[in-house]
Amino acid sequence: MNFRDVQRVWSAGYVPALVSGMLLGVSFPSYPFIRLEVLAWIALVPLLLASRNEREFRRFFLQVYLAMLVFCSVSIWWISLATLGGGLLTIVAQALFLAVPLLLFFLLMSLRGWRFALYALPFLWVGWEWAYIQQDLSFGWLTLGNSQALLTPMIQYADITGVWGISFWVVLFNVLVADLLAPGTGRSRQAALAVALAVMVTGSLLHGWMVLRQDDGHAAGRSVSICVVQPNIDPFSKWTRYNSWDLLDIPMRMTDAAVAQSRPDLVLWPETAIPFHILDERFRAYLDVLRERQEQWGAGLLSGFSHIEYTDPADIPGGRTEMYRYDERSGKYTMTYNASLFLPEPDAEPFVYRKMKLVPFAERVPFVEYFPWLERFTLSLAGIRSWGKGAEYTMMPLTTGSGETVRFMNMICYESIFPGLVAGFVQRGAEFLTLVTNDGWYAKSYGPYQHAAIGRLRCIENRRAMARCANTGLSMFIDRYGRSTADIEWWSRRTLTANLDCETPLTFYTRCPRLVPLLCLGGGAGAVLFAFLFRFRQQT
Repeated sequence: MNFRDVQRVWSAGYVPALVSGMLLGVSFPSYPFIRLEVLAWIALVPLLLASRNEREFRRFFLQVYLAMLVFCSVSIWWISLATLGGGLLTIVAQALFLAVPLLLFFLLMSLRGWRFALYALPFLWVGWEWAYIQQDLSFGWLTLGNSQALLTPMIQYADITGVWGISFWVVLFNVLVADLLAPGTGRSRQAALAVALAVMVTGSLLHGWMVLRQDDGHAAGRSVSICVVQPNIDPFSKWTRYNSWDLLDIPMRMTDAAVAQSRPDLVLWPETAIPFHILDERFRAYLDVLRERQEQWGAGLLSGFSHIEYTDPADIPGGRTEMYRYDERSGKYTMTYNASLFLPEPDAEPFVYRKMKLVPFAERVPFVEYFPWLERFTLSLAGIRSWGKGAEYTMMPLTTGSGETVRFMNMICYESIFPGLVAGFVQRGAEFLTLVTNDGWYAKSYGPYQHAAIGRLRCIENRRAMARCANTGLSMFIDRYGRSTADIEWWSRRTLTANLDCETPLTFYTRCPRLVPLLCLGGGAGAVLFAFLFRFRQQT
């Protein structure tokens, strides 16, 4: 390829698209020694500058899709370690969904010009991010604000705007840089843009400094002592190396050793640490042993487990039994849930939380309740056709060693990427957060680190501390400012006990979690409507 060929490819916008995709991909959290999140501030600039003279929709679509495809490939390639087909499908489909706000940008550019579309882009981007994450087909992992999850000194304003405000900040910064570098921008405008960029950086840093400075004077209130148990069982060999008793005995023995050194109020086991239906009558002996052991520990126990519910045929809505399995022993239909079990005390009634946000295709095929034949496309790793979808916010009350009762909620794995879900629990009275997960499917890729980083945003948004318990890591304690205070290294069999603060005040974001995205959705829709009306008036 000679120089003219390179120039032609660059002028066609494909090289800028490739650069933008790479910058977006590497800006997302990965291994802890790689910190490139600031690249997200300029990642869209090459693509935006290249779009100035683009008039052909097909070519622009290919440029945008290339950028988003590279973005997804770099940031979430590790999904393919669990399921190759599922990983490739996620990357290809997610790239298409991420292209939507930029395609709307092209529409506005065609109607009203490049600069009008440029300043509408932050509203289009955030409005689409929020609307997209509301439906079952979404994979909201790559919400742009998540790229800044580890930049805690600058993102403390998330308790006001949520992650949506961070996304808006990142896109707006890109917009200002693109306008600054665009040919034909006058010097006075360039100076104003440079000042605006400086204000954005210094303003967020100053706000973060002031918030974190308050931590020195933050009055220590109620706290709860929590022990996280990381059993470190490879999920791929779980059933070939262990039986049901082994899988229960390993975390019980680890808990025995942990409580011998300190007496926690709550013990956490990871997602599906009990991978069988321990509340079912057939497993009563296992539950009895667990309750006896819990009595010795003197602590509440929260564990991920597989929960089964039995339903009479007459009680199934519309008689649609396709999503259920028939149990000949009971003569009823069954539904299985990825759930968490909370035993406050050995003789207390258990609390069960059924996971509400399920990984598309891996845990449940989207819209399968309306089109049962879609179930054939499931990519489940657990050998189960489709998990049932929970519908209840289950609050869990815990009595501490001091006799106080505190309330908390539990997220299961993937649910930690959903801001509105967590805000809903905090609105209902959760004073601290817990997360149980199993990231062992992704080996030693940076997937588990990325997952752990995104969870920190939920702490900042709601000003709630979190205990994170993972099967193979990363298990950690996170404070109300999104900072890790203690952790267990990955792929190690260990326990860790620490105190977690309990909080009751609600942040502005917790009270109004949809305000920023709805304003952006309205702003983006208004820009599109204005562009069409203006074009119509010009034509008439």
